[in-house]
Amino acid sequence: MLEGFVPWPEEFKQRYYARGYWEGRSMAAVFAEACARHGDRIAVVAGDERITYRQLDERATRLALHLWQLGIRPLQTVVVQLPNVPEFLYLYFALQKIGAIGLMALPPHRYHEISYFVQLTEATGYAVPERLGDDDLTALAARLQAEYPSLRHVLVHGRARQPGHHSLQELLHTEPGVPEAVLREVTIDPEDPAVFLLSGGTTGIPKIIPRTHNDYVYNSRAAGAVNDIRPGDALLVVLPIAHNFPLASPGVQAFLLAGARVVLSTSTRAADALPLIARERVTHLELVPALLVRWINDPLLREHDLSSVRIINTGGQKLQEEVKRRTEALLPHAKVQEVLGMAEGLLNFVRLDDPDEVRYTTVGRPVSPDDEIRIVDDDGADVPPGEIGELWTRGPYTLRGYFRAPEHNARAFTPDGFYKTGDLVRLHPSGNLIVEGRKKDLINRGGEKISAEEVENLILQHEAVLNVACVPMPDPVLGERMCAYVIPRGARAAEATLTLEDLTRFLMERGLAKFKLPERLELVDEFPMSAFGKVSKKDLAARIAAQVAAERAAVQGAQASAP
Repeated sequence: MLEGFVPWPEEFKQRYYARGYWEGRSMAAVFAEACARHGDRIAVVAGDERITYRQLDERATRLALHLWQLGIRPLQTVVVQLPNVPEFLYLYFALQKIGAIGLMALPPHRYHEISYFVQLTEATGYAVPERLGDDDLTALAARLQAEYPSLRHVLVHGRARQPGHHSLQELLHTEPGVPEAVLREVTIDPEDPAVFLLSGGTTGIPKIIPRTHNDYVYNSRAAGAVNDIRPGDALLVVLPIAHNFPLASPGVQAFLLAGARVVLSTSTRAADALPLIARERVTHLELVPALLVRWINDPLLREHDLSSVRIINTGGQKLQEEVKRRTEALLPHAKVQEVLGMAEGLLNFVRLDDPDEVRYTTVGRPVSPDDEIRIVDDDGADVPPGEIGELWTRGPYTLRGYFRAPEHNARAFTPDGFYKTGDLVRLHPSGNLIVEGRKKDLINRGGEKISAEEVENLILQHEAVLNVACVPMPDPVLGERMCAYVIPRGARAAEATLTLEDLTRFLMERGLAKFKLPERLELVDEFPMSAFGKVSKKDLAARIAAQVAAERAAVQGAQASAP
């Protein structure tokens, strides 16, 4: 067993095998079977390139043999930081074929994060694009190699200009020096980690999430089963492919298992993505709310035939009811299917046949019959149905511990294995969940706790508001007050006329309690985003705290200098 990996207890393993959730096969075997079954069907579209299932498997096999020849072995870690290009998929499946573990880093990560990942996992490889924006990532890789002796191999998407670096393109176009029979001799335990994902927390460096062969295949099968995926369908992958949502929830994995197509995009701009959707007759979108809001407010939406789109999955943050209704009005062939999911495991999907009122107001229910959930108060006691509490969960695809993080695990998991998600939810009469925010996404105003998302839902109904994020700002008397950051609709922030008085009047007309009213309004043109594509409320809270401190200091300075 890999040191630092927390396995499921034996009784749960036996249950998940007996009920058919775990197949007892490696991911390599599962996806090789899918590629053989679908053969000459198109698996991946990237620009003008169209890649069949057979080609996908052959290229992954060739790359796996090169990796083996380099010395990469089962259970060794390779940090993967590649954009949405076919080489990502070739490498992803190649690592599975040799039983190595791909750690799914994200495009914004740099030395601070990558060095931590390399050190903690003792990574033996690092896959990077030659450049990312203005940054030379091969230089970063060389620096990490100099600091960490374990990091022996750098795989470059592009030219390999540093000594000892290897171009992925060159490896894919040269014959390996070892026979394919080598791969048949590799022993892979399906209970071992196959992939390392990263936690989506907004504080500190992300924790490492081990996903096993057994649980990650089931993760995609269960998500795909409620997502209406058909063999002729196409998924647009526009979010970073290394994220759990576009990778496997249902993502690339479920679409390949179904014999469908994956359309890769390296741009989130409406000018690039919308013509691609029309050209490839994309049926499924997986988006974060901020991106969906941007697209449906872009005039280009009406210039392209998007009638092929049937399903729009949104996740990462709660999507407000008003946005769902407007999206379906603009794209009448599509249904918005919200997801409350996490890289740690649990996936909740609204069902496509749920009544509209349920689809619009909830985030769904678990995809597995053996997803166990509890909704608890601060003392860990179950709350009555309909009351708000923290969501705890365990199940056949939810981790039992972060990798090599025993102290954090002691806080994040109960002794009987429930993962404390930090999500505040309540149970809808339909059996679906309603998200009320994060446990730390509350403004504590003199002991009165205000759900930021509750207020955001109402503010979004204002005709002058495009998007909103409510965050706490420090107050010497009450501890915290609420600040509403608003992106105005139809105008730059500097030109917008919306005032705090307008906003509070609007909210009071809708019956919001006075203590929940925002007490400051900041108009901005965009929100800071986390590496996972979520609005970074941590950064907004830090920004307003700094502004408040500066204003107080200025007032105190003026008072001190007054005669």
